[in-house]
Amino acid sequence: MRQELKTHVEQIHSDFTIVDAHFDMLGDVLKKRRMGYTKVIERDFIPDFISGGVNIVVASLFVENQYVPEMAMRNALDQISALYEEIEESPDKIIICKTYQDILTAIKNKQLGVILSFEGAEPIGNDLKLLRIFYELGVRILGLVWSRRNYAGDGCHFQQVEEGQKGGLTDFGVKLVREAEKLGMFIDVSHLNDEGFWDVMKIAKKPVIASHSNSRSIVNHPRNLTDEQIKAVAKHGGVIGMNAYSDFVSEETLTKNAEGLVKHVLHIVDLVGIKHIGLGFDFCDLFTSSNPNFLPDKKEKKSFDVIKGHKNIKKFTERLIIHGFKDEEIKLILGGNFLEIYKQSLTKIN
Repeated sequence: MRQELKTHVEQIHSDFTIVDAHFDMLGDVLKKRRMGYTKVIERDFIPDFISGGVNIVVASLFVENQYVPEMAMRNALDQISALYEEIEESPDKIIICKTYQDILTAIKNKQLGVILSFEGAEPIGNDLKLLRIFYELGVRILGLVWSRRNYAGDGCHFQQVEEGQKGGLTDFGVKLVREAEKLGMFIDVSHLNDEGFWDVMKIAKKPVIASHSNSRSIVNHPRNLTDEQIKAVAKHGGVIGMNAYSDFVSEETLTKNAEGLVKHVLHIVDLVGIKHIGLGFDFCDLFTSSNPNFLPDKKEKKSFDVIKGHKNIKKFTERLIIHGFKDEEIKLILGGNFLEIYKQSLTKIN
């Protein structure tokens, strides 16, 4: 039976398109290129993507606190430049996806398709005109905030902090949502506080995603979504990417694993159906050795990825099979649902 299950999992990862809707890869790529390394994605990332069967990755432009606010735009542009340099060095292996057709090309040619997203709008400051520049460079998804405040709105913190009155979207944030959708981007609500989340739901016209958020009913953390928020994302035609960060997966040590993550899937499927679940693992363990402050976690007991990188995501698929999900349902979870969002939203051709 074990071998039969293993064969089944291998077949799924060979046949289906797999999408990770959130990965902070480019900050690491940029640091290594500054040290003189080349072909960083080909050497350090693609082997694990191949092992896990991953075809499409959303690479977020995450700007660390030390660069905010003055250096945020420069750091984000440097990350994009690093990606373009990587593509020049490995043109047969990596492609930037600006349209849905680019995604199909990546899948057909067995290349890694990379979609760019903002993880916080700090790189544009409060200058709306800069959004078009980033769009032309390939950014297609707008995560308005990380877990801090910026000109667009307030993020939800990882741990409780002493702060003043919280707010939702600012007037600039409202304009930003509208301009992003006009350009051909769509909105990601992961990291937004509850006030900002509901503001987006009132304003957005396109599908809205939560690229890397779990269920707050299972783990009561502000980075997870309430049942009402999950229903709102679904009503907006969106998808929620399951996050492998241990603090968002379980409050119990024994279920900080793939099984614990599947519990979030089961809950969300019960609430809104199979078409609103995807993957947004937000793997971070890989980056902590070069930057121990990458995770905003100062606790004695460090948080961790409950699945150890892309090469091990088959363990997640295995648990889905054990819980009775059919192949066509697993196909949607692993990538089909996010691909439908990309098909609907990435329609403007440069």
